[in-house]
Amino acid sequence: MRNNYLFIGWWILLGFLLIGNLSFAQKRHLSRFPRAKNIILMIGDGMGTAHVFAAYTAQKGQLHMMTFPVTGFSLTQSASHYITDSGAGGTALATGQRTYNGAISVDVNKQPLTTILEIAKKNGLATGIVVSCAVTHATPATFYAHQSSRAQDEDIAADLLKTQPDVVIGGGYKFFSQRKDQRNLVEELKQKGYQVVDSTADLSSFQKGKLIALVAQGHPAEVSGGRGNFLSKGVQTALNVLSQNKKGFFLMVEGSQIDWAGHENDLQYLVQETIDFDKAVGVALDFARKDGKTLVIVTADHETGGLAITNGDIAQGNIEAKFNTKDHTAVMVPVFAYGPGAEAFTGVQLNTDIFHKMLRAYRFNLP
Repeated sequence: MRNNYLFIGWWILLGFLLIGNLSFAQKRHLSRFPRAKNIILMIGDGMGTAHVFAAYTAQKGQLHMMTFPVTGFSLTQSASHYITDSGAGGTALATGQRTYNGAISVDVNKQPLTTILEIAKKNGLATGIVVSCAVTHATPATFYAHQSSRAQDEDIAADLLKTQPDVVIGGGYKFFSQRKDQRNLVEELKQKGYQVVDSTADLSSFQKGKLIALVAQGHPAEVSGGRGNFLSKGVQTALNVLSQNKKGFFLMVEGSQIDWAGHENDLQYLVQETIDFDKAVGVALDFARKDGKTLVIVTADHETGGLAITNGDIAQGNIEAKFNTKDHTAVMVPVFAYGPGAEAFTGVQLNTDIFHKMLRAYRFNLP
């Protein structure tokens, strides 16, 4: 009997050694990838593979994100639900931990989680956020705020003054200026050295300094409603400013209204917003190709609408599709990567893995 226990014990020890060696091998494999000086994380909110292919068809076979050399998939489930919301989905990408639906970078016990933007800032990098929604909305909020509920827009806005990204471009002016607590965060931002501008400003004129552009009281308009190329211009402005930092930068960009089009089951709206997001991807990709030190990652927090493509013609740019729901779904979402460290993003991965792979690309440690 004693010999049997010894035999079993040796096999258990061998198992631990093999697991340890596998972990070390995985880490060594990832460490072989080139270091990224800059990272641009681009999130198409609600953008599944069908959304991408619908836009690709409408563009007659031309889409920047589909030229990326590395592709993979992300599993999007949250800690509380099989189908995530943008709060939990954004938190997973921003912090590397899954949490409950509706959370803004807090764990299941409502304790703050450190974000990739905060880590980049602590390491001396410039940081930025560019979105086509209010900057206090769920996804952008998860990169700089820590709140128990995504509905706490005014509290989220106040958190921005604590984290202080260098560039913030989007909507949501009213959450900074028309508050229940009577605080005027616009004036407080100016006192902290920010250039605070509205929709009348020419974003291309900003080349340095801290910038917050709040171009709408709430959310910016749809592309078809007059928003134009705001997202692409915002990305270019952010790159102009952030690239002044010699240590590098972290930039998060969101094509926010892809999700809203999915909720509305509006195919034309969805395709227009996905194409608009892809134009912003093109700006980032062009910068990365010239720079040679920038990792660009394009993914989504979840899929919205259960989109199914039923017919189409790429040569003509025609697309026919049906929606299966007006809510989010649980399917995997695409991951596209370009630049130093891109190879790590191939295959099927958890949404939380994307955070850890960005951290390794920077060669940063968890705080």
